[in-house]
Amino acid sequence: MSGWKQIVLALVVVVAAAASWAGFYPGAPQVLARWGIDWAYGATPPTKETAAGGSRQAGRNSAQIATIVASPVASAVINDRLQAIGTGRANASVTVNPYSSGRLAELLAESGTHVDKGQIIATLDSETEIISQDRAKLALQDAQSKLDRVKSLRASNAATPVAVADAEVVLASAKLALQDAELALQRRSILAPIAGTVGILPISAGNYVTNQSAIATLDDRSSILVDFQVPERVAAAIKVGSQLTATPIANPSNAYKGTVSAIDNHIDEKSRTLLVKAKIANPADSLRAGMSFSITMKFPGETYPAVSPLAILWGSDGAYVWQIEDGKAKRVQVRIIQRNTETVLIDAEIDNGDMVVTEGTQSVSEGGEVRIAGQDQRAANTAEGS
Repeated sequence: MSGWKQIVLALVVVVAAAASWAGFYPGAPQVLARWGIDWAYGATPPTKETAAGGSRQAGRNSAQIATIVASPVASAVINDRLQAIGTGRANASVTVNPYSSGRLAELLAESGTHVDKGQIIATLDSETEIISQDRAKLALQDAQSKLDRVKSLRASNAATPVAVADAEVVLASAKLALQDAELALQRRSILAPIAGTVGILPISAGNYVTNQSAIATLDDRSSILVDFQVPERVAAAIKVGSQLTATPIANPSNAYKGTVSAIDNHIDEKSRTLLVKAKIANPADSLRAGMSFSITMKFPGETYPAVSPLAILWGSDGAYVWQIEDGKAKRVQVRIIQRNTETVLIDAEIDNGDMVVTEGTQSVSEGGEVRIAGQDQRAANTAEGS
């Protein structure tokens, strides 16, 4: 066979093979299109395989709508909780000192006993004061007698009005001297200035004491005052009368209710805290001054959007949620305020009632269409019911 016949035969075989490939290979039209030879496929009627491929492509386009589970955004008030450590002290505490110096004659109270206001705790030697009182009484009697005589003489014009006035002044002075002597004698008895419990007595009878000597300490433990510091962020939320719970650190099984009784008028510039005083009732006398307490206070804070914990996702720029808007997903950055058992309080540009994705977040993209699972069925049930 001559050479040109062989060339023609080879070309015929190549063309036949190319036509068979273009007609029967499923991916041939795309390959030809990339080569710029799409006219051959356009002239070829669609085959069953081509139609099936088109159906699959339409299925893939419809499958791009992600099916998700969503829940509405609610609103909740942040539970602002304050915990602090405070120190208890008596409702009133007094150190009893004598008014004057002298020898302690007798102690009439014992450690640990309760005394009433005005009850005598101890007495000092008082012989000198008794003598002074008796002398003042005699002087008063003498002044009274002189005034009576002068008045009698004045009735017969034997005494001048000036003499009567001088006698009245002497009598008044004698009365004042007697009062002074009685007060000095009274102050030899040391009285309880408040009602309370007597502490350990630091002195015994027979000792010489001065007005600087501590005879006893009295604590009014009918209620306990607890001083504690609060941070300045909650200073405006604490009011006099606010409720709190005080738990003794040494006995955490017991908790006592109390109220805020006083608030300082300024923030400490060094610690940036505010001094607060609370009052705790102590009817059983089980609390003591100096005990440490754990103070707990709860008060409502601001209102924030609340979402399910499943809706919170994390990216390189922080936390975010997928919000559904007009059937499409929108990424919204959030700042977590507080985590609770069933919800998470967030700060974000999102409104109460907006839908956020809780399940199926892996199929969601920015601006992608989404379908809420069960929404079509609920709409159909509603239509049938109407």
